[in-house]
Amino acid sequence: MRISLMSHPSAPAATRPTAPMPGRLLVAEGPACVLGAPGAADGLAAPVRPTRASLFGPRGAAMAGSGGPLVIADTGHHRLLVWRHAPEDDHTPADVLIGQKDAQSEGRNGRGAPGPATLNVPTGIAFADGVLAVADAWNHRVLLWTRPVEADNQPADVVLGQADFSATEANRGRARPAADSLNWCYGVAILEGRLVVCDTGNRRVLIWDGIPEECGTPASRVLGQRDFTSRDENAGRAPGPMGLRWPHGAVFAAGRLLVADAGNNRILGWRSWPEEDGAPADLVLGQPDFIATEHNRSHYWPSERALNMPYSVAAAEGRLIVADTANSRLLSWPLGALANDAPAEGLAGQPSFVDKGDNRWQSPARDSLCWPYGVSVAGRMAVIADSGNNRVLLWELAPRELSP
Repeated sequence: MRISLMSHPSAPAATRPTAPMPGRLLVAEGPACVLGAPGAADGLAAPVRPTRASLFGPRGAAMAGSGGPLVIADTGHHRLLVWRHAPEDDHTPADVLIGQKDAQSEGRNGRGAPGPATLNVPTGIAFADGVLAVADAWNHRVLLWTRPVEADNQPADVVLGQADFSATEANRGRARPAADSLNWCYGVAILEGRLVVCDTGNRRVLIWDGIPEECGTPASRVLGQRDFTSRDENAGRAPGPMGLRWPHGAVFAAGRLLVADAGNNRILGWRSWPEEDGAPADLVLGQPDFIATEHNRSHYWPSERALNMPYSVAAAEGRLIVADTANSRLLSWPLGALANDAPAEGLAGQPSFVDKGDNRWQSPARDSLCWPYGVSVAGRMAVIADSGNNRVLLWELAPRELSP
């Protein structure tokens, strides 16, 4: 039986809040390219069979530059897909596959023993300085390719979070974490020559002061916890500027490290690079203060100041861009005007700041979003992992409308 999203209940018009007119974040023409197998013509869900052109719940994607290469974490198929050059046509098949014996196969770790070219729920992708970093979340590790990825199942060069490529236990099987262990690591970023990992299950962010060259290298610094051996939610305290609940993404922009703290429905910011373990943040977006944590600020409707499970952050052209995942939208803030509880300026995926709903409560459209899990930018092109629609969108940024 078909269930129409059109039948979703909505609040009476009289109770619907008002909001300022949003700026346009992405060009009105829609995505330049849609990757993933075509959907069913009638809008119904179709079986997602693995091919070089299909995607199943992709959670991360990044391009090395505006011309490529492009790497997508095809999360549900437990593999990476690589395009050597930025694709221009919809549904273009990938050139390179990592994680499965062939394009028609799927399964965790390729249904075999874990190794340097297997994956188990790959999520975060970072591509910078000639290095590809992948958060291989359910193997509790980060894989690094320090050479160009040119062939199917090319093995990773470095593994972090584990002593070697065959190990996959959370926190290396220990009762407590350490500087060299990971637990459900969902986010990874390469920022100003540093490696940043959102070690989500340990409720912390780990920072390496350079790109590690040896397997199992311990992190240099930790945020969200007082030390490397703690893993309590919100650092074992009431929510505040130091603790984290479910960190998922990070970016460095306008002299700030910014982290998507999805479980607390907020973005936290630190001026410059923190030099001490457990340094408190000094900026919060999505909440009125560092104490509040409810999604959409305890309201049914979102707003220009609210967030609901933001999983990813990016920065480009003077804007901080946030994947406000559970509201099925992207938001942007001007980097030059970041302040506590600042309102978003730009919007994509919804008609207004007070709208939400997967695909705007309709069948999927070319310009709609359903749980956008990841966002990155290369040049002027936003790369959006539109996870709920089993696709990745390449969508150009709109020129920013500057205030007079």
